[in-house]
Amino acid sequence: MTPRESFINALNLGDNPERPPHFELAFFLTMEAFGRVHPSQRNYRQWDQMSEAERVLHRRDVADLHVSVASRFDQSGTLYHSPAGWSDEDTRLSIEQARELSGLDYFISLHGDATYSLPDGSGMMEFISRIADEPEKMKDDAKARVEGAVNRARRIKEWGTVDGFCLCADYCFNDNPFLSPAMFDEFVAPYLANLVSAYREMGFYVIKHTDGNIMPILDALLAAEPHALHSLDPQGGVDLAEVKEITRGKVCLIGNVNCALLQTGTEDEVTADVNRALSQGSPGGGYIFGTSNCIYTGMALDRYEKMLDIWSQFQNSA
Repeated sequence: MTPRESFINALNLGDNPERPPHFELAFFLTMEAFGRVHPSQRNYRQWDQMSEAERVLHRRDVADLHVSVASRFDQSGTLYHSPAGWSDEDTRLSIEQARELSGLDYFISLHGDATYSLPDGSGMMEFISRIADEPEKMKDDAKARVEGAVNRARRIKEWGTVDGFCLCADYCFNDNPFLSPAMFDEFVAPYLANLVSAYREMGFYVIKHTDGNIMPILDALLAAEPHALHSLDPQGGVDLAEVKEITRGKVCLIGNVNCALLQTGTEDEVTADVNRALSQGSPGGGYIFGTSNCIYTGMALDRYEKMLDIWSQFQNSA
């Protein structure tokens, strides 16, 4: 199988006889690895002043960087990151160039969440106040957000180059979800289910990401029927073996290698944690190997490479 086929096989709960495919939500160490700024950290404020010839070169550079990351680090899929200042049309043209460079070797996804996520510190009180004072208005807004995302997806479907969406609204702290399960069921879950259903009807694969302790809302996440759950955060107390048992045959699982250990743990701790995630996630298929967040700025590149070395030698015996 190609990397893309292996990725899709896992999303469809298939088994990979040797080792699971690999995916990261983002790889931000592009300067260290390639001497190039990550696309999401670029801001083309003068984009409209560039000639089309210049824009073509920038789009191709972003495309080439995505393909280079996937190829060098054996990632079967990529979440396409567009620079600030780009329109969806710029992203479309860049993804076309990525497909020209790599064909159908890699699964390509886009950001596509429209549900309410955990507010930052400056917005938390306003969000909670609105839920208390204007619950119906909040639900109307949630519905409108989903409708906007679905309309965008219909346009993206016409591109013919995108395989799916990553839904990256975070719902949870390390201890608990930011909304109680009852409030989550009222203000998030129905809209998440509608969004996932619409994407699936269009033929897209759907990966739902959220950090933190998802266990109190796991049933609601499963009821929305995404193809996969990411990131299965061990810092949020998520036990991969337990979730694997609960969700077997229902959803693909992605991630769970402890990012904190990758950054600050000992060599032995990293080795043990990577082997634990592989051993717990791989049996029976429906698992994609990766970290519990992403390869973020500040993580040592050699730690990520060590993680991949362990993965490359793993043999699925189950």
